Amino acid sequence: MSIGGKETPAAAAPAPVIEHVATSLLPTRHGGFHIHVYRCPDDGIEHVALVRGDVRGKERVLVRAHSECLTGDVFGSMRCDCGEQLDKAMALIAEAGEGVIVYMRGHEGRGIGLGNKILAYALQDQGQDTVEANLALGLPVDTRDFQMAVSILGELGVKTVRLITNNPGKMRKLAEHGLHIVERIPVVTERTPHNIAYLRAKQEKLGHFLDFN
Repeated sequence: MSIGGKETPAAAAPAPVIEHVATSLLPTRHGGFHIHVYRCPDDGIEHVALVRGDVRGKERVLVRAHSECLTGDVFGSMRCDCGEQLDKAMALIAEAGEGVIVYMRGHEGRGIGLGNKILAYALQDQGQDTVEANLALGLPVDTRDFQMAVSILGELGVKTVRLITNNPGKMRKLAEHGLHIVERIPVVTERTPHNIAYLRAKQEKLGHFLDFN
């Protein structure tokens, strides 16, 4: 197995990085996908790959590595753009007829957890931005790791990817774990009074590729 471009010795017989749990068809409003569930043996967290088409051995596969966001993905929160990014990524992959959504669980609030994210929301209600709120709580700005996403894409046989993202930090972390990104595909979401400060902070403090002047 290769991690970050370095071969692990076969004699060491390391525990598997991921365990495949189950696969099934998943009809969605963007058409049919295959849903694959993978488990990380170290922490028991189960991650998901939604796959459209035959991606094994393919180059330039459309991929979205999406971090879990209960408030945005499930409840349709307008404080962030997470749910909208996920929906647009699924639509892009459906249109292309081929691609993968890797849904990373355990990434809530850029890794701080759901409860802490809501505490940060309360500070944002008082005027702090998404970065300031985390720091005020004594929490890191972003603790997410994407090694599992790269491992899942490797198990699916994806060779190179066109990554659907606005986040250069995510691109860097994925590349550090050995993912070959040949192109970035931007994802444009709606700006509203509820998310404008959040989006500005992502551009100005986290370097996201957004086009605020």
